[in-house]
Amino acid sequence: MSDTSISFTPRSSRTLFGSSFPWSASHSQRFKLSKRCRTCALAACSDAGLALRGKFDVEKEELSWESYNILIQTHCIRGSIDKSIALCGQMEAQGMRPSMKSYSCIIDALGNHGRTLEADAIFQEMKCLGVQPSLRDYNLLLRGFLRKGELLLSDKLLVEMDNDGIERNKETYILLLDAYVGSGRLEDTWWVLGELKKTGIRLGSSVYSKLVGIYRDNGMWKKAAMLVMDMQDMGIALDRRFYNCLIDMFCKYGEIDDALRVFDKMRSEGLKPSIMTWNSLIRGHCKAGDLKRAVAFFTEMQDQGFYPDPKVFLSIISRLGEQGKWAEIKNIFEAMKCRGFRKSGVIYAILVDVYGQYGMFQNPEECINALKAEGLKLSASIFCVLANVYAQLGYCEETLKVLYLMEKEGIEPNIIMLNLLLNAFGIAGRYVEALAVFEHIKEIGISPDVVTYTTLMKSFFRAKKYDQIPAIYKQMELAGCTPDRKAKQTLQNALVVLQQA
Repeated sequence: MSDTSISFTPRSSRTLFGSSFPWSASHSQRFKLSKRCRTCALAACSDAGLALRGKFDVEKEELSWESYNILIQTHCIRGSIDKSIALCGQMEAQGMRPSMKSYSCIIDALGNHGRTLEADAIFQEMKCLGVQPSLRDYNLLLRGFLRKGELLLSDKLLVEMDNDGIERNKETYILLLDAYVGSGRLEDTWWVLGELKKTGIRLGSSVYSKLVGIYRDNGMWKKAAMLVMDMQDMGIALDRRFYNCLIDMFCKYGEIDDALRVFDKMRSEGLKPSIMTWNSLIRGHCKAGDLKRAVAFFTEMQDQGFYPDPKVFLSIISRLGEQGKWAEIKNIFEAMKCRGFRKSGVIYAILVDVYGQYGMFQNPEECINALKAEGLKLSASIFCVLANVYAQLGYCEETLKVLYLMEKEGIEPNIIMLNLLLNAFGIAGRYVEALAVFEHIKEIGISPDVVTYTTLMKSFFRAKKYDQIPAIYKQMELAGCTPDRKAKQTLQNALVVLQQA
């Protein structure tokens, strides 16, 4: 391993990127923290001198209970979570408590930023103070856990709901269904479906579209076709989301003609294609090597008034870049600028420059600073796009830098971001560090999904460590992840090499 390699210390969930949140209590201590410790810890992560310095005139005065709550909720909506938490500390110091709505806003905002440890602390503080969280609060915290991939904590929360006598509703089950489908957990998906039927909740087209997604990922074409028949028998109309899932399924398996037939039928029934429809068709044609058709769909999508997805834009320019068609990449980008994307178009400029190595943006920090200078609000998805372009090029340190910058902005890395880092090390042939990332994911309480395991298998395959791949595959099955087509193919290729050795 070279001197520039990056090591990971698996002793703390805060050692990978240098968290901006100084409280290092582990998730296993979530029910042991006292009310006072939680409040002090949360206040520590905010700007403690906010009120003393009088940054905002309205906060110079002695605020009423109503004013405090309005400010807390406003800061949450604007993304200034630390200011909301600081105000909570000030309220407690004056013998007041935030309202239920304020608590909910903070839990929701923290969960959206991946700061689930703090969200859980607020949630438990509510209970310690005798404020019973509502079903909505449980669902908000559950969504935060699931979005970050913390499936064990989500399971504990479900048990807590049962113990507190809180009945799950349709939203609860849909959150679980989204998470299990996204992480490739087929058996857990079937369990949720069983619970939905048991409670008498009617399954709509949106639920069936999620099933198509997981059947697609596991190559279960016949089951997907049976779902269409079941829906027609029950009189459930096929909506746009269901058509999108079918189109995406055919595109992923290279059945472009079938995808186009479904696309035509969708339009004939008066359903307007969404951004997901166009994305699937563009990705499918890129994968099939039909770049001319992919660019045509990309242009038509913009003519229909849709904002291009940066990930899809990246897939087009990466394919064109592989063929050395840099002039065409520039033409596409110039055409986009002519349509008036203005400030937010800077992300596309960054993708072009980073991938094409034109030298305008030399490192992730310059890219992020360019985004800030244009007034673009940073989000997890933007960091994902930027990390992905570096990961695809095998730039490990740059990918890691993006994740560090993401945390610096108060957005904690989730399973998607960590999978990208693992992939970057794998592409660079640094399987030891890829394995370290995998172990770190488990150490911080995030459940690896099917993408994590498959990416790790591919990392070992690139490093010619074929004998380790069956063990990773077995570990994936034991963890409850249903192997997808890529995982099965990687295992098969490794076994062939081992047999020939």
